Amino acid sequence: MPVSEVLRLLSEDPAFWTGGTTGIEGLPEQLHISFPVVGGYSLVLDIDLVTGDRHLGLRRPASSEPVQMGWAPADGPYPASLRWWELESFARVIALEDPMLPHPGLVTALLSPFAPAGADDDPAEIAAVREAAYRSLRREVPETTPCVPEQAPLPLFADQRWWPTPPVPSPQVLDEAAIADLSAPAEARLQVRTAARFPHEDLSDLVRRASAVLTLLPHHGAYAGTRPLARRIAESGDLAGVPALLGALTEAGCDHPTVLDALSEPLVPLEACWMVETLAGAEPGTLLRHHV
Repeated sequence: MPVSEVLRLLSEDPAFWTGGTTGIEGLPEQLHISFPVVGGYSLVLDIDLVTGDRHLGLRRPASSEPVQMGWAPADGPYPASLRWWELESFARVIALEDPMLPHPGLVTALLSPFAPAGADDDPAEIAAVREAAYRSLRREVPETTPCVPEQAPLPLFADQRWWPTPPVPSPQVLDEAAIADLSAPAEARLQVRTAARFPHEDLSDLVRRASAVLTLLPHHGAYAGTRPLARRIAESGDLAGVPALLGALTEAGCDHPTVLDALSEPLVPLEACWMVETLAGAEPGTLLRHHV
């Protein structure tokens, strides 16, 4: 799914994530975001940019309109439309199909409020994944022009203190305080999955299809030969073997940008964890819990 210009602009605006008033001019009143998952299913998020209301829907194969899974006002609370492990599964499949949407990243940041922690979930693991998602939000930072004198100054004024380098803006969209506030797992306060109109059968079918994609992936092509190494890393909890895994994948002919980026330097532990777990065919969290 190509990221629209409106979504790109909003994703680079801290106010969009923290509930403040965005200063971006010329925005439409509605933002429609569709995340194709697998088998013709898509997760659809509609955001009213005037009121802040959000609607999450599930579009079925050969259907033009999504079935609503939940609605939330600007200040919440969010409904428990998805279980956390469902969102994890969908986000991994989306990332493998669309290199423009690495996980954890934009998908998780946008949809995780609809996937609160359940009784069997580890809040620390969820917080770590959400933190990595919000931290992955980046923006282009223009190069700063060095502050230098027009001509050689007198020795007394040649010191760098007279010509300080302008501060370089951070490419990170959110500061540490905002990330910490947003990363806490949401509480399941609104149970919408018991509603008669909730698309239970379609969601179950999507879960089965996404699980099948992730189950079969480690047994295909370049991934099959490197699965034992990925399993050793996942079971040991030690990321020291990631460079060897990256080298083995490259030698085997893997050219998938999402796979290679997640395992390349500079290594982001949480991104490496999800990829190693996926390549190992391991349960999500197998490697992650060693690094939270």
